[in-house]
Amino acid sequence: MPDPGTTAVVIVLPDATPLLDAAWRIDPALVRRGVPAHVSLLYPFVPESALTGQDEKNVRSLAASCPAADLLLEEVVTESGFVAVTVPGLQAIADAFRAQWPGLLPYRGRFGARPAAHVTVAMGADNPTTAARVHAALGSLLPLRTRAAAVQLVVLTEDGWRPRFTAPLGVPDGP
Repeated sequence: MPDPGTTAVVIVLPDATPLLDAAWRIDPALVRRGVPAHVSLLYPFVPESALTGQDEKNVRSLAASCPAADLLLEEVVTESGFVAVTVPGLQAIADAFRAQWPGLLPYRGRFGARPAAHVTVAMGADNPTTAARVHAALGSLLPLRTRAAAVQLVVLTEDGWRPRFTAPLGVPDGP
């Protein structure tokens, strides 16, 4: 678990909540309750203690320059204890955020320099039978259509992840 003050830039996908619910029904320990279905564009982001107004302005500006997107989620991947659904329609936005902050390695480099945009559905699915059950349950829910409309900057607090602000995709922020 990351430390309080850790931040991330994400796109929340409420329509993908049934994917998390399916994994939770198999084993509640696989799902981080209270964390909505989302795609992490940049995690970890700048620590809250070092976050500047310019960082926030840059997040808002970059979000405004990226169009909202209609998405089709259809591919499940299982790798090293994780079960996820890829979101290729958000890869360009993830790449843009990573290019804006090249010194921040997504997931601290754990999945390489350019991990695929995805919704993490289950973590800690180390038992192959459990991972296979989650994978099968997701297959019955896909394909799933959803829309990415905004970016959120979220901060981990003692009480869980909380949004710091939301910036709409493709909507300029002021004059």
